[in-house]
Amino acid sequence: MSNNQQHFKYSTGVIAYPIAFVLSIWIVFWLQVRFFPSIKRMGVYPQELEGLLGIFTSPFIHADIEHLYHNSIPLFILSVALFYFYRKISWKVLFFGIVLSGLFTWVIGRPANHIGASGLVYVLVSFIFFKGIFARHFRLVALSLIIIFLYGSMIWYAFPVKDGMSWEGHLGGLISGFIFAVIFRKAIAKPERYVWQQPDYNEEDDPFLKHFDENGNFIENLEPEVEEEAISEENEKPSITYTFKKNND
Repeated sequence: MSNNQQHFKYSTGVIAYPIAFVLSIWIVFWLQVRFFPSIKRMGVYPQELEGLLGIFTSPFIHADIEHLYHNSIPLFILSVALFYFYRKISWKVLFFGIVLSGLFTWVIGRPANHIGASGLVYVLVSFIFFKGIFARHFRLVALSLIIIFLYGSMIWYAFPVKDGMSWEGHLGGLISGFIFAVIFRKAIAKPERYVWQQPDYNEEDDPFLKHFDENGNFIENLEPEVEEEAISEENEKPSITYTFKKNND
């Protein structure tokens, strides 16, 4: 199996895992609205020990339905791309992306309740973009360009341009995604190399090039090479020695 087939292989998890993840966020929001409104306060509280728990819970908590909707669509699309193109490291990126972006928010955030999955969305945008650039694989570079086309404008919300928005979480997500792209730099799909691109390639051993003579003319049928056996022209004959006995009689 080629290198590309090993990396770019569709499976049910490519769709199932993102659906399950996004669905779990919607279920938590439904429970929040119907039964447990107090869980809305389980976000990241910067520079407070009790706010560290929010690093793991905040991606599942949202302020309202609009907040949840705006995070769900990009989270699903980016997760599908992650599980398809980077399936071997996808869970690591998701888990450590939540942890690291949450820690950045906890360190640099304002004294407030930071909630929402937007930090993870920024992790995926940053990771997929920089990973494709580092890989220099035509499919991954194309994916990076698509990501920039769809979500490039999100970069502005990593700065304090809108009141009430956790730009610290967005910035932490961007930084985290870049860090993971550097850490997992070797875990990439490399472009397929043709035989003639290999370092040990020899033109004389190429079966295709053997169909051309020194003038570039195509030879349809090649004559089989017959090795000439060295045949000795002189045959060795056994020597016969005759002994004569002198008769004295």
